[in-house]
Amino acid sequence: MDNKDFEDNYKVIKALSDINRVMIINYLSDGEMCACKILERFNITQPTLSHHMKILFKCGLVNYRKEGKWTHYSLNMEKIKQFQNFIFNLTNK
Repeated sequence: MDNKDFEDNYKVIKALSDINRVMIINYLSDGEMCACKILERFNITQPTLSHHMKILFKCGLVNYRKEGKWTHYSLNMEKIKQFQNFIFNLTNK
């Protein structure tokens, strides 16, 4: 592993340091979800959800697509697998 691996995965770890973002990842493991459906599961405002989703997108864990006025989110499984491998390699030498 090189410094870039540590830097990239640090961003993921930092993103997952918030319980709401961990719960969002859990909900998205069921499949793509509209922002409005995610909001139904939380007691947060739309701007707060947007903030959480921006962090999850920037670290690469979440993808999004626009459909009209709605935004649909899904997990970036390639990044999830990369992070799983990073944790495995970090703890198994």
